[in-house]
Amino acid sequence: MVLRPAGEQSRCPSCRGHSDRIHSWYRRRLSDLPWEGIAVGIELRVRRFFCDAADCPRRIFTEPMGKTAPRYARRTARLSDALEQITLALGGSAGARLAEQLGILASDSTLLRQLRRRPVERFPSPRVLGIDDWAWRKGHRYGTILCDLERGKVIDLLPDRSAESTERWLRFHPGVEIVSRDRASLYAQAATRAVPHAVQVADRWHLLHNMTEAFTETLGHHYRLLNEVARAVTPTEQAHEEPPKAEFPALAVSRPQQLQRNNRQRRLDRYESVMEKARLGLSQREIVRQCGLSRKTVRRWLTADGFPERKRSCRHSSVERHREYLEQRWAQGCHNAAQLWRELQSHGFLGRPHTLRDWLQKQYGRRHERQQQQTLKPADPRTSPRKVAWQILKQPEAALPFLGELFRRSPEIATLAATAREFFRMIRERDIAAWPEWQQTAAAGPLAGFAKHLCRDQAAFLAALEQPWSNGPVEGQVHRLKLIKRSMYGRASFDLLRLRVLHSA
Repeated sequence: MVLRPAGEQSRCPSCRGHSDRIHSWYRRRLSDLPWEGIAVGIELRVRRFFCDAADCPRRIFTEPMGKTAPRYARRTARLSDALEQITLALGGSAGARLAEQLGILASDSTLLRQLRRRPVERFPSPRVLGIDDWAWRKGHRYGTILCDLERGKVIDLLPDRSAESTERWLRFHPGVEIVSRDRASLYAQAATRAVPHAVQVADRWHLLHNMTEAFTETLGHHYRLLNEVARAVTPTEQAHEEPPKAEFPALAVSRPQQLQRNNRQRRLDRYESVMEKARLGLSQREIVRQCGLSRKTVRRWLTADGFPERKRSCRHSSVERHREYLEQRWAQGCHNAAQLWRELQSHGFLGRPHTLRDWLQKQYGRRHERQQQQTLKPADPRTSPRKVAWQILKQPEAALPFLGELFRRSPEIATLAATAREFFRMIRERDIAAWPEWQQTAAAGPLAGFAKHLCRDQAAFLAALEQPWSNGPVEGQVHRLKLIKRSMYGRASFDLLRLRVLHSA
């Protein structure tokens, strides 16, 4: 398209005065959004004007294009915005493939350069800040994500997980009044140093998770008792139930044997199809045409007394002359290859033990001994500390008999379960008044270590019961960050990842 501006005058970018005296013109070429999948190019006739203001340092200026195209740009503003949105959503390589399908000619490097030209949005200092870590590589390297919980947006990313970098960021962004975090001491120290007046809120999910881990670890010391109770309760519950009938294959089938059986079944299906067509009165020529077989094969099958089995093309084994004896001993239950080899030696067998073993594997399967030793005896009931912790905290209907017997045998576990349930109730109902009593009870029991660490972070714990804020939205943003990071195949730098996380919707 060949276009030109329609205005009769233009405004000087220095003095903002109007001018209608044209000095000259030149042609400017721009790329625009495609039309019906066809790339569009614009040849724009741009004018130069005289500036007649006496105090203006400019004498000649080029009329600005406004929102159509910036200075020196070779793409229209709307095409640049489209490329930025594609890059934010998909990245460089995938974005270039999508742009090509849409009719936009741009390489992956062009898309990344276009995105890096975009200025980083400056967010105001948040009042309620959520902090959490995210993994560059899990277990090795981590970064820090900071979110404005009131607006529900990511406001910055830090390339590492350290108290120094977090403290530096907090000092550079004053105005934070509430800090929501997990129970890691790293972010607690940074917030205490940088914003000592801010209220720190411990995340409630992490509190429950830490409590569950401490509870499970304590139950691990009673592992023997847990299994004893499981064995004592399970037969009582299943006394009137019939044991499940387990069906075990008589013999294992090797892969070559299975292929051989499949080939035989395919030949048998063809044979039955030929015989069925012959019973319907079709001629041999018609059967050959419909079945796709040779005339010789069809004639041989029709004249045979039954299904012709293929002859086994195998070498004669020295064990074959003892087949009858071996089949008899196998039926009697002797499946030990070494014992059978010793017995065959008295019958004149001169082969080695592996010869007999290979013959038995071929005849009766590779895992015949292990398969024959399997019985219908049910497995010994067992449980685990993690499963018992879940049953105590959730209290399903099926676990009540087990828990009743467990608490009867171990009053210590009964007290421990009551303490854990009370902590969960206190968190869910936000019952601050129950904290002093629970603290005294836990300090005198097996959860004393957990209670001691909780007292060190008592202010943040009590704030979690008072404040409505939590790190749930931050965890959601971490999930979105993982998706963006993995779509970049781990080859992008931190600045590009930060741009995509901060600007993508």
